[in-house]
Amino acid sequence: MEGSGLHTLTGTQSTAAPALGKGRVLVVHGPEKGQSAELGETPLVVGTQEGSGLRLSDPKVSRRHVELSLGPQAFRLKDLGSRNGSWFEGSRLNDGALAPGALIRVGDSWLQLVVATAQTTTPLSERTAFGGLTGISRVMRQLFTLLERVAATDTNVLLRGETGSGKELAARAIHEHSARKAGPFVVVDCRAVSPELLQAALFGHDEGAFTGAVKARQGALELAHGGTLFIDEVSAFPLELQPLLLRFLDRGEVTPLGRGVPVKVDVRVIAASREELPALAAQGAFREDLLYRLQVVSLELPPLRERKDDLPRLVQELLARLGQPSPGAIEGPKLAELLAHPWPGNVRELENVLRRALTLAGGPRRFSELPLVIDEPLRRAGVDPSASFQEQKEQVVEQFERRFLSELLAKAEGNVKLASRLSGIERTQLKRMMKKRGLR
Repeated sequence: MEGSGLHTLTGTQSTAAPALGKGRVLVVHGPEKGQSAELGETPLVVGTQEGSGLRLSDPKVSRRHVELSLGPQAFRLKDLGSRNGSWFEGSRLNDGALAPGALIRVGDSWLQLVVATAQTTTPLSERTAFGGLTGISRVMRQLFTLLERVAATDTNVLLRGETGSGKELAARAIHEHSARKAGPFVVVDCRAVSPELLQAALFGHDEGAFTGAVKARQGALELAHGGTLFIDEVSAFPLELQPLLLRFLDRGEVTPLGRGVPVKVDVRVIAASREELPALAAQGAFREDLLYRLQVVSLELPPLRERKDDLPRLVQELLARLGQPSPGAIEGPKLAELLAHPWPGNVRELENVLRRALTLAGGPRRFSELPLVIDEPLRRAGVDPSASFQEQKEQVVEQFERRFLSELLAKAEGNVKLASRLSGIERTQLKRMMKKRGLR
């Protein structure tokens, strides 16, 4: 319906919400994907007109399309008479209040309204470790503060971060510091289970429910009763099964395959993704209502390249786990070599490098004597062998395409017709590739 009111997220914890402070509008899908603009009480105009607060090139967006602002407890949207309208959850919205996290569509572009929670406003935890996570850097101690707060609640959490950044360690730490710590911690990796088997793995099945079901088996949700279910790589959760997960989050019930009677379960859900779920939702590859229920709280784990102050401590602890508790001082040329590496595979890659060094050394050695091997051809290509083949293939293809297209367009001085002729790529395909990689 038009002009709907405040969109409230499942799991918000108070009726008198605190002031939102500052906000941002992010372009999560469309030609300007990745761009953003700050939102405050002064209205910001989104449109194609030069001088717009957020200028889009989407041909279906009007010159002055929509006006966005941030009130004390909600975002405000006002359509400016656009020809194609402003859309929220499938309905045209002319004037209304929206909660943080809301996705709106203008033309073929999708915008997300978020609260700008700058890390500088988050107090530093006194901790230098939280569960299996460790760090003395400012960004990690701020993360520990947020993890402490989240662990004290029973709220669903979405953990975001690159491959190897420690999302499962963070989920385990939340569980271990929560009121559910005596209960089970069950993991389901959506990329490790085929879509055909995922429903049975998550919801369970009765004997004879399908070919090969020789006996009844509880699913992960029943096994996690009284504890926590960690859904890793939730972005790969099949679209056709998402209504079942949504029903569980709404009702706390699961219905095993082959059984008509639902089972009540008490489970906290922590999900993780290295992909941006709002962008997937904008593309129709992930249910928007499921996204809202999963990311009641959304936390991002920083990549290792953004917290290199933690490298000496991480090396010390990883070597101890690998059987070298007394490696001596973590300093000198070897540390400089580690600091110079970009660590595309994050802490998992660092552990792999140290494991290889101990293997090549033939046993425990002082850190200064370890034969570190990190600048091999795979790493120069940005590949981390400790991660899955599919993940790394996607990353390498994306990096190659973006660099190839950028250099091609520079050579053609932005002329797509000339770029098509130079590359031998049909012009329509070239435009699709450019749009996919966020290039104009």
